[in-house]
Amino acid sequence: MAQFIIEGGHKLHGEIIPQGAKNEALEVLCATLLTSEPVIMRNVPDILDVNNLINLMSKMGVKVMKIGANDWQFQSDNLDTEFITSMDFVKSCSALRGSILLLGPQLARFHKACVAKPGGDQIGRRRLDTHFIGVQELGAKFHHNTERGVYEIDAHTLKGKYILLDEASVTGTANIIMTAVLAEGTTTIYNAACEPYIQQLCKMLNKMGAKISGIASNFITIEGVKELHGCEHTILPDMIEVGSFIGMAAMTGSELTIKNVSFDDLGIIPATFRRLGIKLERKGDDIYIPQQDHYEVESYMDGSIMTFADAPWPGLTPDLLSVILVVATQAKGSVLIHQKMFESRLFFVDKLIDMGAQIILCDPHRAVVIGHDNQFKLRGSRMSSPDIRAGIALLIAAMSAKGTSIISNIEQIDRGYENIEARLTALGANIKRIN
Repeated sequence: MAQFIIEGGHKLHGEIIPQGAKNEALEVLCATLLTSEPVIMRNVPDILDVNNLINLMSKMGVKVMKIGANDWQFQSDNLDTEFITSMDFVKSCSALRGSILLLGPQLARFHKACVAKPGGDQIGRRRLDTHFIGVQELGAKFHHNTERGVYEIDAHTLKGKYILLDEASVTGTANIIMTAVLAEGTTTIYNAACEPYIQQLCKMLNKMGAKISGIASNFITIEGVKELHGCEHTILPDMIEVGSFIGMAAMTGSELTIKNVSFDDLGIIPATFRRLGIKLERKGDDIYIPQQDHYEVESYMDGSIMTFADAPWPGLTPDLLSVILVVATQAKGSVLIHQKMFESRLFFVDKLIDMGAQIILCDPHRAVVIGHDNQFKLRGSRMSSPDIRAGIALLIAAMSAKGTSIISNIEQIDRGYENIEARLTALGANIKRIN
């Protein structure tokens, strides 16, 4: 198990370019299974989750070719159908949460699939009901094979229909869209997720020959087509990494420019950090964060405590709440963090409390943070990363702390952040990886 050794107190300075979006990459890579023609994917992040998915697709028989530093070509013209139903495939899927996104393309193109309960973060239960109910509505039939621990799905005839989702699940919406593009007739999805990841998936599928309308809304219409073709697609910058860098700059009192952020796709993320008191400027498609020694949390108009809560897009993405919580520990003022979606994501705060943060964990979903206003620095500590987003939050805390910190289980951070220690060291951080 690898570790980071972080010497805190070093300011950052310079420019950094965010990687391609992890969550989009997992969706659009799986969508390449929907055609037998080559698909070129650009700005693919070199991170553990994406690399594991590419390796899995290669085992499935996808012809995978790296054509640039972050550019790949995929062609799914001769898949190994025996492997797709094998226990080796099941085991590979169970270790990778993104593998659930293979469900829709397999059903649409090959009319059958074998799905294991996917792995990933230990942040609470992530139910698959939305995925399963959605594709069942389109005609798929499920059988839970308890001996193998898998769901075996058949979909001899897929027919479009009206689907009202019980939750705006991003990956659930993606799977239903990818199933519906090759189904007979028209599918309408109401209460669909509309995150930029979904928008990008729909735009890519349209370039491949799909007929999808309502993009960027929660009411999506898909007219089924007979086949899809190859295309070229560029993945957006990762909005979670952009938010993470804003938080790093604030916590370390650094001047930093984040380049090529696709600002119009960031939604309320910049405004959220401004409500924390962090100054940031848009310069073209870049974000400039000036050095500031203090930042003060806004209050509501009636003077009540500021609350940051996750919500379906265009609300605040839950993946940034861990970063916002850490940044609040050095703000002037207090905030309530309300993590609605996952019941275990806030449990990493005990590590911040050990570092000297003033946090009250009210229940599994809510925490009150009383900011130090940089009058008291966090102290270095030894800790372990429980998930991707808590991992980067702990790294931010360690970079701002007094003394040296050690973070273990950094494979969790590697799942979502590309070569993070080298990129931050180039800006002035002192981070070393040891095995």
